[in-house]
Amino acid sequence: MKQKYEFDLTAHTAPIVNILHEVLAQGDEPLSTDWLNRVLRKYPRPDGGMYSRSQLITGYRELAGTHGLPAFDERVIERLRRKPVRTSSGVTPVTVLTKPFPCPGTCIFCPNDVRMPKSYLSDEPGAQRAEQNGFDPYLQTYSRLLTYRNTGHPTDKIELIILGGTWSFYPETYQIWFIKRVFDALHDFGEGINRCDEVETLLKRASQLHPDNNITTAQVIGTDLTQTYNQVVQQIYHDEMTRSREVAHQFAMGIKERTVIDEFATWDELEAAHRQNETAACRSVGLVIETRPDHISEEEVLRIRRLGCTKVQIGFQSLNDAVLRANKRGHTVSATRRAVKLLRMAGFKIHAHWMPNLYKSTPELDIEDYRRMFNDPDFRPDELKVYPCSLIESAELMQRYQDGSWRPYTHDELLHVLTTCFRHTPEYCRLTRVIRDIPGTDIVVGNKATNFRQLVEDELAKNGERSPDIRAREVRLAQIAMDDLSLDELWYDTSCSREVFLQYITTNRDIAGFLRLSLPNRDEPPLTDELRDTAMIREVHVYGQALGIGEYGQGKAQHLGLGTLLIERAVALAREHGFNRLAVISAIGTREYYRKRGFVDAGLYQVREI
Repeated sequence: MKQKYEFDLTAHTAPIVNILHEVLAQGDEPLSTDWLNRVLRKYPRPDGGMYSRSQLITGYRELAGTHGLPAFDERVIERLRRKPVRTSSGVTPVTVLTKPFPCPGTCIFCPNDVRMPKSYLSDEPGAQRAEQNGFDPYLQTYSRLLTYRNTGHPTDKIELIILGGTWSFYPETYQIWFIKRVFDALHDFGEGINRCDEVETLLKRASQLHPDNNITTAQVIGTDLTQTYNQVVQQIYHDEMTRSREVAHQFAMGIKERTVIDEFATWDELEAAHRQNETAACRSVGLVIETRPDHISEEEVLRIRRLGCTKVQIGFQSLNDAVLRANKRGHTVSATRRAVKLLRMAGFKIHAHWMPNLYKSTPELDIEDYRRMFNDPDFRPDELKVYPCSLIESAELMQRYQDGSWRPYTHDELLHVLTTCFRHTPEYCRLTRVIRDIPGTDIVVGNKATNFRQLVEDELAKNGERSPDIRAREVRLAQIAMDDLSLDELWYDTSCSREVFLQYITTNRDIAGFLRLSLPNRDEPPLTDELRDTAMIREVHVYGQALGIGEYGQGKAQHLGLGTLLIERAVALAREHGFNRLAVISAIGTREYYRKRGFVDAGLYQVREI
């Protein structure tokens, strides 16, 4: 099940030292793939193969300062790093999936892969990693951190992204346990402790979710839904679900000793893990869950805040009640309006999912829908995933395709819809993904191009345009000086606040850092007394290649002090608008950062008196 991540240098020292000498002889010149491949062929592995970049990075970390190599220099790691874009947004993202579990939705477009949590497919890269690790949160997190370290990426500022089905529908004890175990993995990794063998042994012995034990061949076919996803999942995983419930009950009654794979933890245990993470070597600087609009309530937003969450991915799918109804979404647009308002009142970053080409929609309706999303103050998400509807064999939508009442958009129709949508995206929103990462082999008919964002950007470029969204404007790996930047303020209204998007930008509006400030409407009571008469920082983000905590990089946006400057401007604006306090929805691993900037712990938030 488990990859062999650790690289034994014993038989490889001589060729790796030779390769590293050639790399260092290049000075600061970029390492082209062709050049590096020539060097790798010149010094092959003893078995005749070529060394990977991750093996070179491991070798450099262990051999720097020996064998005639100079002392360790992080810039060498940067030059050897694979896929630097993955951490060019300032943090290192780690995605983990929850286990297969019943879902409250009956959406006709949703895949019904019973090996996965609802809406996910076993061929998707993140889903494959989850399945290989038995959906265990510790193994998923630890293995992903190892991969990042071995490919040269920093691992001390982590954005944790928990995906899979409807988070709010899972048992609370499972949620608490899952997040606690993710934090356990962060802490062990930061301290150089690896408990993966112990966890895997227990998982293989006791859990159906271990890949050696999970040998189901059951399938749900969209054209013949004699059983639903929920019915099949409950049948297949009946023993696993029963075991989980019994373990939680027995532990609560004090009649069983837990193991690390038993899906039960207490709030006290989670909060202890939170406290440890505040100063850990590997910190959570953001924690994301995903759920449905009809599962958001006042109690729920405060509960997920207690879990440590800072951002919520939420499925809008459509803002047209007729389309939602035709697709059996199970809620109305009014539920989405209410959910967005409650999440915003609690300070969460709102990361919406939206789907063009749904059953009973058209290109014209989709464009109208997208404009509504940003013209109507009830919505206006901070981030957005655009997922054009794909036809998957296990989805009920197969029936609508077969009877001719639904068809996928042509390439030109989809390009027109997405190009128009990009043009109408405001600067405060980040388009995080365009086209879901579904393998073409799983798509029955329709678009299979995964580079559609590039196609849209190329289409815009033909007209001398580019997308105004955040992702298209990030400075990424560019060298930035303070003199290159100016502070820009974008103001807009929502259903419960006046929002200010503060951004440091270059002359061509590339973005180096931003802050989302919320000035709540005074005619509505806050969700909690902590937020009474309080403005709210919902997010502070500085772009550029992620740097380690306390690390300085010449010309790097991450260490120009932009975060502090943005916070002080937010304090001034809050004061100007009559607020006595400024709160921040801080991640667990950023609490120390905010304490150093005058904020004190107030419960679910940190607060600074003005």
